[in-house]
This record gives sequence, structure tokens and C-alpha cells, in this order.
Amino acid sequence: MFKNALLYRIGPWEPPTSAEIEARLDAGRFVECGASQQESIGWVEPRGEKNGVLMEGVGGQLILKLCIERKAVPSQVVKNTLEAQLDKVEADTGRRPKGKKAKELKEDIVHGLLPRAFPKRGTTLVWIDPRAKLVIVGAGSVKASDRIVSMLVELLGGGITLTLLQTELSPATAMAEWLKSREAPAGFTIDRECELKQPDSEKSLVRYARHTLDIEEVGEHIAQGKLPTSLAMTWNSRVSFVLNEAGTVKKIKLLDVALEGAGSTGKDDNGFDTDVAIATGELSQLFPQLIDALGGELARDKPVQTA
Repeated sequence: MFKNALLYRIGPWEPPTSAEIEARLDAGRFVECGASQQESIGWVEPRGEKNGVLMEGVGGQLILKLCIERKAVPSQVVKNTLEAQLDKVEADTGRRPKGKKAKELKEDIVHGLLPRAFPKRGTTLVWIDPRAKLVIVGAGSVKASDRIVSMLVELLGGGITLTLLQTELSPATAMAEWLKSREAPAGFTIDRECELKQPDSEKSLVRYARHTLDIEEVGEHIAQGKLPTSLAMTWNSRVSFVLNEAGTVKKIKLLDVALEGAGSTGKDDNGFDTDVAIATGELSQLFPQLIDALGGELARDKPVQTA
């Protein structure tokens, strides 16, 4: 279910009732873009059932799904149309619009083309684990997650704070040590994908794909000052993933051992409950061990979003 994951620590919180949260979700239910609307964002049914509930609870875990739809007008079309209009104005008046006037013309062009633009829609899963006091956002970067976290703070209320979980060791430092020593932390193995980057003005980069990393060459790059920006790993032969320098867990894939028995799902839920139970069960074991491998959770967390 989750391809990416960013972890946020839940601070002191007086949670509203499930009915109150559902009512707030319903008020922010997703509606597709209007003819001249560039973007629409809202909550959709995690189970995919039309007009169903917007917060699903499975085994004490809460699952939400946010949908974002955007309309994009090709930039070259806008540029060509703008140039033609600027040329016409210049020919008619002898003066070529600049600055604010040119910007207004561009905005009018985009607005006029939007009704013909095709919308692109994407969804992001959110997992709230009340027992572990964590919120997991299925975004691929902190930048992509920020807006979702702001919406969650408003949705969940009760004075909640959501703090991006940070570890005592930076992921880059830890990954460099694992690669240099050719030894993964307990419970993990290093796979065949890695990216190393020089943290200077040149930012020279070396990328390995489908290549063994247990070689002297990798250690030499690290000795020369390059730091890992991403590293593919597997946890207990059950979940493969890529850890990046920001602490984002990406390309999450549950392996066959973890999926054994997943086929025995009931027809009434189309496998949703089973999928949630397996994914949250595996990841709720992986994340604490990964945090431990990174030196444990940083004690001086700074809240990034507050109610």
C-alpha cells in the first residue's frame, strides 16, 4: 500500500471523536477541478467505495487518502501565445507590454486555456498509528509532505503537534559507515542500488544500479568525500526499500515472505483490510529497527507543524 513513507511524531494531543474527524473529512471531500480551476485537493475513500467513509480503522490503525488533481497548460503553448499577443500589442500601440502588464496577459492566457487542459490526479496515503504516536505520510519528499501535514494538523485538532522524526545519526553518515565497513546493521542487508554525491560546488555523482556494493571502489569514493544520498536495503528478507539522505523511506516493497497468506481475503472488503493489516504490521516492525540503526530518535525534535 505504501510506496514511500515519511514519519512524524505525534506530540501531546486530545483527539476528537472518530465521528468528529469524519465530519471534518467530509467537509473537505475531494471535488474534481472545475473548467477554469488549476488545482483541487481533498479527501477520498481509502477503500475506494463511492460515498463511503473517509477514515478507515483496521486493527487500531487509521488510514486516510488525500487526492490532488492538477490541470497543466503546456508551457510552450503559453509562451507562443503570449509572444503573439505581445507582438500584436506592440504593432498596434508601438509599445511592447512588460512587467505587470505582460504577467497579466500570461495569466489571462493560462485561464483561457485551462478548460481544454487534461487533469492529472494523484493520491497520497496517510497512516495514523495512535499507539506508536506516529503519523506516516506516503509522500516521496518533505516538500511534498508539508502541505499534507498542515491539513492533518487542522483536521486532527486537539492541540496536536506533528514533528518530522529525526535520528541521532544522519542517514548519510550511517549509510557511509555501512558501505565503508561492508556491514549492514542487524536485521538488514545492503542491496544493489546506491547513489554517492560529493557535497561541494561540483556535486560530482556516482550511481550504482543492479551492482554489488561490496567492493573497494565504493569505499574509495567515500574516502574521497562522497556521501551516500540513497541506499537500497532489505529488512529481515521481508521488506525492501531505499533510504535517502533526508530519512525518507522510498520504493517500499513487501516481499514474498511477508505476503504469505495474503490471498485469503474476504470478498466483502476486496482485500483492503488484509492489505492494511499486512502493510502496517510489517512496517510497524521495520521503522523502529531502522530508527535504532540510525542511532535512535533525536531527543531535541523541533515541531514543524502545530495546531
